[in-house]
Amino acid sequence: MSDNFDLYTDVSNPLDNIEEVMASHDWSFERPNDDELMVQITGKHGNYRMTFLWQEEYSAMQFFCEFDLEIPAERHDMTSKVIREINENLWLGHFDVPEDSRMPYFRHTTLFRGMNHTSGTDYIADLIEVALAECEKYYSAFNILSSHLYLNDNLLTLALADVDGEA
Repeated sequence: MSDNFDLYTDVSNPLDNIEEVMASHDWSFERPNDDELMVQITGKHGNYRMTFLWQEEYSAMQFFCEFDLEIPAERHDMTSKVIREINENLWLGHFDVPEDSRMPYFRHTTLFRGMNHTSGTDYIADLIEVALAECEKYYSAFNILSSHLYLNDNLLTLALADVDGEA
């Protein structure tokens, strides 16, 4: 390998591809600058704000899918336990609840070295689909943490259980 080899050359900005994905779903989005894109999405169970951040120097994109829920500070320990249990079962990304906003979100960072404009669109569509599916799957648990006055382990275990179909 040459000493002049640059791992991060010729990578298209994936946010351009995200605009295509947003347009295909008729989702309105905001792009405050070349390195950031935000969109509000309504899922089956809740509303989400997705933020995409492009870091050109690393050819990496980070995205967050934030719930429109706020978890009370006094439930920090219980929330940490739930997040640990959820994250142990994820293949892609992870959930977190920052102490400052207390709003849960799904987060993932991906590298785009070697991708170009045409190869990135399907990849990004898949990433968005996975993020929304995981947020919808665990919405009940985060909703319970944010809203119920009385909580116990049984209620949270039920909210985290895999179910088939809908009632």
